[in-house]
Amino acid sequence: MRVLDKVVPLAVSGFLRFLLGVYFRRIEVFHADRVPAGPVLFVANHPGSITDGFLVATSVPRRAGFLATAQLFRFPPFAWLLRQLGIIPLNRLQDDPRAMRSVADSFAAAFHELERGGAIVIFPEGVTYEDSRLRALKSGAARLALEFEARHAGSGGLQIVPLGLTYSAKDRYRSEVLVYFGEPIRVAGFLPQYAERRKECINGLTAKIERRLQSLLVHVPQMELEHMVDAVKRLYLPKLRLGNLVITAPMPALTEEVLLTQTIVDACGFAHREMPERANAFLTHLHRYERLLRQLHLADEDVEALAANRHATARMFGVGLAALLLFPVALAGWLHWRPPTWLLDALAGRVVEAAKRKAQLAHARMLLGFFIYGAFFAVYLALGWGWLGWPRSGWYGLLLPVTGLVGYFYRQEIGRLFGAVRTAVVLLRAPLARRRVLRMRSALLREIEAVRKVYRQTLTPGIVPGF
Repeated sequence: MRVLDKVVPLAVSGFLRFLLGVYFRRIEVFHADRVPAGPVLFVANHPGSITDGFLVATSVPRRAGFLATAQLFRFPPFAWLLRQLGIIPLNRLQDDPRAMRSVADSFAAAFHELERGGAIVIFPEGVTYEDSRLRALKSGAARLALEFEARHAGSGGLQIVPLGLTYSAKDRYRSEVLVYFGEPIRVAGFLPQYAERRKECINGLTAKIERRLQSLLVHVPQMELEHMVDAVKRLYLPKLRLGNLVITAPMPALTEEVLLTQTIVDACGFAHREMPERANAFLTHLHRYERLLRQLHLADEDVEALAANRHATARMFGVGLAALLLFPVALAGWLHWRPPTWLLDALAGRVVEAAKRKAQLAHARMLLGFFIYGAFFAVYLALGWGWLGWPRSGWYGLLLPVTGLVGYFYRQEIGRLFGAVRTAVVLLRAPLARRRVLRMRSALLREIEAVRKVYRQTLTPGIVPGF
């Protein structure tokens, strides 16, 4: 049994790393060195459903147990596997109000793990969600942490490590994700007066956790700011990266993007709060610009590329030539792997909840894709063996994944090529429209730069990166 206890977690961890490595183009883990020794409670935001658990389990630099909803334990074989992985069932009020007494048992199991110097992961929002805003935190993480320290009279040594998860596009294959570890919080510092002012201490620690988590994410506190933030990021982020004078140490691309986007959120909030008329005028101009792009069937990225790159036409010819040369390989990949992709898309869409499609689609595609693509690969190998024999079927099997990757990236590049050609044709045929688009875009950039200068005057030097 001891061998099984070691083998099962290692096997599952390896399997999850494989799935995540196939699905995501890049997984950035930032400041994992902040994870201390001794008892630790990891608290993470929850934008990606079960995928969040996969990422945390494979990114935390030490073994950690999880507090997870009791609904996952309804199927006995799956429940056995979850317990082998150190996952502790937690009954929530929405799961079964009559079984809330089981919360005490869950806390007892968590205390036992922490007393051994172990680590526990909890998602204090309690639910998954579609957008990028951090939801209000439940008090369970703070209650668990303070109760543990109270039992040990403040000498338990428990620390809370906030963990921010940011997806570039969580429902899209080969996207990116950032796992960002925050500064630890010493729970003992919130313990004084816990016996007399229990609720105040819990609320204070919960608020501290929430602030730390917000500092690790792109948190847009007001819904009305989302469009402005998205537009400023789309228009100005490349220039902000070039003019960034504060983040001078080497930093992964997605981590830098998150930090600079936090700056954009702060600046947009400042403009919305302190210069409402100017902010509204910017949004009016932005709506006109976006309406013009829709009328011309253009994407802002294509307009930017054509405005900045004098050799766009030569690049299009180069990409077109490469497309002709790689077409046979891409076609072979498309013919082999398009049928299982169709099947995967159809099944994944059925098994996820409609209200949580973006949050649940990643893990549904990962798990279903492993079996569907594996089954098709086995069928192709069997057919190749019967038709080609050995060793040709072996070479055929080795080339199958290669043609699939070429087909996937070929389709992406062809889409970009067609978009660039369409943009060039439209703007060449309508030079007045081209000048109008670039003029409106330049005016938006000038307004962003002007507000940036006003915003910088309100800041302590070196506090906000890049601005």
